[in-house]
Amino acid sequence: MRVKFASRGLMPVVLFSLMAGAGLSRAAGTAYVSNQNDGISIIDLASMQVTGDMEVGGKVPRGLGITDDGKTLVVAVRESGDIALIDVASGKVSKRIRIGKNPEFVRVRGGMAFVSFEPTSKLGPPPKGGADKKDDDGKADGKGGAHDDDDDDGKEPAKVAVVDLKKGKVIRNIVGGPETEGIEFTSDGKRLVVTNEADNTLTLHDIRTGKLLKKVDVAKYGTRPRGIKLSPDGKTFVATLELSNNVLVLDDKLDPVKAVATGETPYGVAFDRKGERLFVATSRARMLEVFDAKTFSKIKDVPLDADRCWHFSFTPDEQKILVVCGRSDAVVVVDAQKLEVTGRIEDKKLPWGIVTWPRAMGSLDQP
Repeated sequence: MRVKFASRGLMPVVLFSLMAGAGLSRAAGTAYVSNQNDGISIIDLASMQVTGDMEVGGKVPRGLGITDDGKTLVVAVRESGDIALIDVASGKVSKRIRIGKNPEFVRVRGGMAFVSFEPTSKLGPPPKGGADKKDDDGKADGKGGAHDDDDDDGKEPAKVAVVDLKKGKVIRNIVGGPETEGIEFTSDGKRLVVTNEADNTLTLHDIRTGKLLKKVDVAKYGTRPRGIKLSPDGKTFVATLELSNNVLVLDDKLDPVKAVATGETPYGVAFDRKGERLFVATSRARMLEVFDAKTFSKIKDVPLDADRCWHFSFTPDEQKILVVCGRSDAVVVVDAQKLEVTGRIEDKKLPWGIVTWPRAMGSLDQP
């Protein structure tokens, strides 16, 4: 009788565990990876496997974001100079909105998309003689042209298109600096901070009017600012200075505080949700570098053994970090607590960026 009783007592526990496990699997979420050689890869975060893809109707999709309800992906498509709105349920493009030449970085917030683009970029044929141009990690494109170069002439300032997603149109353009790259919001959500590669500046803009409020010259600390993030407590901005191998720390007024040394060519940057750690993807160093977010002392270097690792995202449960490594055709999986590589997901379409649903902290997005 004790055995039967124990068995009966165990069955509900087992069933509950199985049900809970299934629930956790469903709740694990989905990652979306933009691929410069066409389309969006879909990764199931429970199995860590690519389960499908979405076409965007043009090659070289780069920046991407997801709407507040998780129903629509917003993808910048370089060749067509627009953003593609993809219905997540069907996997089909529901609308295209013209942006301008060379759209790259996307942030989505409150029914609006903010998309950087470069009006002077040249998307023409490869150089004379068919020579391969080099991409940002110094490696030949191998296709007689550049998939990764920022190939504008740097004479005209880049812009950030403010797109009303409900209306399906650009409602204003905010003028940045030459080669605008990263986009971040201030803690009140009313202003926009952008990194401008060509003139080594950060600029602060009023979102409603587009007015330039402040310009920060970072040349004293380094060159080619790219990634930009605000700490969860709203007190600290950090910007990666790609060609100087450091991260610039600024206060909430965008006044520089100090530069922190990193490995070679830092690009993507993000805090964890609690604001305790700062993560930096260093492309040529082939590392995910981890710093204490208060003291900025180094916690650990995580070797990725992969090339052109630019962007990354936590999983929604914050247990793993997925790092997109384009030249290795892979998404590298890192244990967020142990800070060790635990796996690789194959993606042979030259992956560029990554976001998740539910939203998670990452170099392209945040909750």
